[in-house]
Amino acid sequence: MCELIYHVAVSLDHFIADQALIDGDIERSLFLFDGDHVPEFLEDIKGYDAVLMGRKTYEFGFLLGAKPGEPGYKGIKHYIFSKSLQFDSNEEVELIKEDAVSFIQKLKQQEKGRIWLCGGGELAGTLLKHQLLDRLILKVNPILVGKGTPLFGSEELRVNLKLLDVKPYASGVIRSEYTFMYS
Repeated sequence: MCELIYHVAVSLDHFIADQALIDGDIERSLFLFDGDHVPEFLEDIKGYDAVLMGRKTYEFGFLLGAKPGEPGYKGIKHYIFSKSLQFDSNEEVELIKEDAVSFIQKLKQQEKGRIWLCGGGELAGTLLKHQLLDRLILKVNPILVGKGTPLFGSEELRVNLKLLDVKPYASGVIRSEYTFMYS
């Protein structure tokens, strides 16, 4: 059985994307894409065996030059959840149009290692609701964005978490790691 880890950048007011990112204007975003926290994040990525993304998270890569069907992160199997995207799945990128919960339940049972939920607030909320997330790693950016994509989408759930680790960076980013304590 594998471990599913929601590893994501977030603002202090719990948004994983600000309005600038939603609008496709990376230059105007308040999120920190550079800084002393980035090398550890890039190292963390190497430890994942697969990555899960919702449509909007996957399409974000298009702003950086990626094309449909191409992986956003080389060397990691991608599972993209979307009913509207159209491209042929391949060895690196698999388009999943079926129910995300049942697919991920099967994936967690069949695979070993670590799976990274890269983004998709609604997808994260759905997986949390079904108690499929094992760990949460937040790269808390020292910003308030007011509105955007919420960390867990529209889900309003109550779940206890256990703090595993905290690391502050000079950039102001704080990396915090938790395990979910489902009752």
